[in-house]
Amino acid sequence: MSARDRILAKLRAHQPAPPPSLPDLDAHYAPRARGESIAERLVRFRAGIEGFQAQVHLSTEADWPALLAQLCAQKQVGTLMYGADTPAGRRLQTDGVGQTTLRPWVGQFEDLKADLFHRVDAGFTQARGAIAETGSLIVWASEAEPRTLSLVPPIHFALLDARTIHPTFFDALRAERWAAGLPTNALLISGPSKTADIQQTLAYGAHGPKELVVIVTHTEGEAL
Repeated sequence: MSARDRILAKLRAHQPAPPPSLPDLDAHYAPRARGESIAERLVRFRAGIEGFQAQVHLSTEADWPALLAQLCAQKQVGTLMYGADTPAGRRLQTDGVGQTTLRPWVGQFEDLKADLFHRVDAGFTQARGAIAETGSLIVWASEAEPRTLSLVPPIHFALLDARTIHPTFFDALRAERWAAGLPTNALLISGPSKTADIQQTLAYGAHGPKELVVIVTHTEGEAL
């Protein structure tokens, strides 16, 4: 038998080790569950995202357009771009945002690019949810609300329902059934855009929004 045959025989005789069993994630996370209320999850989320220089404001489901108008006036937002074909977008069309001009996302990106990069002061999107543990927003891009609305304008306003704040990323994956289908882009946003040089000096807005403003809504009368 040649050396080549001996090597091949050893390879054929070798039985690969069985793959390791998958970890039981439910068993891992179950003892760590906090059993928090909505208010307690909100406190953790707010502490985390404000630690990354985001701003958080509370409002009721009825009053958030008025709060958005107030914030736009304070920040001198001349034009706000938003997704018109969404529940929140339809509220904006009805209620308006004070003196700020509403610019709906209509058409193709190439047609809107000049306005988006040079004439729009802020973008507005709905958040799918949030993660208390990391202080992160969950934003799923769609045809009605493309990712550029949250990534390009100098200010990003995000609308978040307090009931959709999950304790951990694992809880978000399970509760929202991410395994059943994901969008083209799923964004986890924990603050405004930032970068740092070799001396670790942070600069905000280098490649995205300089400000992240989160409006958290809750049902009137709900204790938060």
